[in-house]
Amino acid sequence: MAQVTLKGNPVPLEGSIPKPGDKAPDFRVAKQDLSDITLKDLAGKVKILVAVPSLDTPVCAIETKKFNEKVAKENGITTLIVSGDLPFAMKRFCTTEGINSDNLITGSQFKDFSFSKNYGTHISGGPLAGLSARAVFVVDKDDVVRYSELVPEIGSEPNYDTVLAEAKKLV
Repeated sequence: MAQVTLKGNPVPLEGSIPKPGDKAPDFRVAKQDLSDITLKDLAGKVKILVAVPSLDTPVCAIETKKFNEKVAKENGITTLIVSGDLPFAMKRFCTTEGINSDNLITGSQFKDFSFSKNYGTHISGGPLAGLSARAVFVVDKDDVVRYSELVPEIGSEPNYDTVLAEAKKLV
């Protein structure tokens, strides 16, 4: 079981982070239109799976905008941002921020925690219990994890350049 911090304070996580070479675990999240999306729905695509606590926080908002900006220019890479926000809030965020990319999908865990639990990012205690820690996974077309990054401090951003470089290798 991994652990991260929030403003230096330990935050316990549930489960194990998939490592490069592991088969990517399946999940079910709700898109903005309330339809479900699973790993199988993204079959045959290079995927950047991004776990964040909430798009209503500054770092999560910045991260989502940066991934949209960087991946929107790339063909063959799909980014899925998964958070604890309701699909309606995700839609409002994307509309307000001008995120309308075919390469970026938002997914809500409001009715199913399989993403954060299967990917080892589920916060099991403290003030953010039930949300996800910040992490990024690059998954190839055969659903094998090729890169994983659990961001040690929830308030910090991931290494965008490394994530994008790893994804580009797979296209």
